[in-house]
Amino acid sequence: MKRAKPNFDFTSLYKKEDWWACWVGFIILALCVPGIIGVAYKLPKIARWTSNPFAAFTGQTLIGYLIMYAGLVIIFLIAAKVMGEKVKLFIPAFLVVFVIAIISVLIGNQTALKAYGLSYPLWGLLIGLIISNTVGVPKWLQTAARTELFIKTGLVVLGAEILFNRILALGPYGLGIAWGVTPIVLYVMYLYGTKVLKMEKSFALPISAAASVCGVSAAIATGAACNAKKDYITIAVGQTLIFTVLMMVAMPALARLFGFSELLAGAWIGGTVDSTGAVPAAGEMIGPTAMEAAVTIKMIQNLLIGIIAFVVATIWVTKVEKKPGAQKPSPWEIWFRMPKFIVGFLAASLVFSFILVPNMGMDSVKGVLKFSKVFRTEFFSLAFVSIGLNSNFRELGKYFKKGKPLHLYWVGQIFNILLTLFIAWLLLSGVVFKVPQF
Repeated sequence: MKRAKPNFDFTSLYKKEDWWACWVGFIILALCVPGIIGVAYKLPKIARWTSNPFAAFTGQTLIGYLIMYAGLVIIFLIAAKVMGEKVKLFIPAFLVVFVIAIISVLIGNQTALKAYGLSYPLWGLLIGLIISNTVGVPKWLQTAARTELFIKTGLVVLGAEILFNRILALGPYGLGIAWGVTPIVLYVMYLYGTKVLKMEKSFALPISAAASVCGVSAAIATGAACNAKKDYITIAVGQTLIFTVLMMVAMPALARLFGFSELLAGAWIGGTVDSTGAVPAAGEMIGPTAMEAAVTIKMIQNLLIGIIAFVVATIWVTKVEKKPGAQKPSPWEIWFRMPKFIVGFLAASLVFSFILVPNMGMDSVKGVLKFSKVFRTEFFSLAFVSIGLNSNFRELGKYFKKGKPLHLYWVGQIFNILLTLFIAWLLLSGVVFKVPQF
């Protein structure tokens, strides 16, 4: 059988959304590094507030957001124009989405809401859903509701926060919990969804990845790798956001009820709570060691995003979409299918871990990450608002027939919770292995 010839198009480097997510992410990270540009040190961050939301703002905060809006709108305008899209109404449309994103962060920073894990992703999604399902979203506003571009760019920036020195702190214990459990849960959920529930493969996979790896990020990455419908990814993301809130409250309560050590509890939380942002909050409810352990396990787990996306792209090209008598796909097809923002995610992690940390020192890098998180939060917030604006309950309702998406999520998540607990107890309880110094 002949192998299909590769057809690499270099114009994809500036015409494809995935690559623009990389370029924008790299620009943002460069802005945050002192000695390169350092502009991000003047960027805003909304403070926590209790009863007066205006207390979270200062004049400098507002000026900072105006600068951020101006910079981002220019970058995204250039990207949209180069990709051949209409940009006539992008400036006012992006302003509306940008303001809603800020409002969602503001609501999420209210002290009581934040303590319960009701953070900005949920509020951004809810505000977008309310608009979409009541007054509707006009076409001119849809031009700026770029869910995938925003989330992919945010993921590239997130890559800088995955530092290998933290991963090494738990060594093989962390790898056993994060990398040992995750592929098993993903595969079992996928089989259950496709064989038992008879769901489409490209529908079951993003839900399985969201529950087993790290929620939204994994759903987006695997959904892109298997050419899933946008509605399928939206459902996977929406379910994850809603149930993450429940899990981040329930998991610490269960850990305290069973009398787990902070290290064991943190590892359990890090391996099961879907959202990266919710993990430290859940761990902090138990203690500082639990929070550190939870974040470290989640970081190790997050590294699987790129690996799983690559594996899914490979399987989909060589097995799932293979047709009898068709030309054997070229290895290049795997590269074409693999989400390119994963390359940016891994590149950011490697540069920060092995170039910036040795040359700048950990304290300086932590300072850089403190400001890159401002951008990452804004990109994710823009993405969740966009998901809401692009989602209509009447259109999505058909996918919830017989409750299959919810059924798959909860069966898989319960399996994930139990298996992660068993492996974490086996490695960190001190009964079988020596407890690591952490």
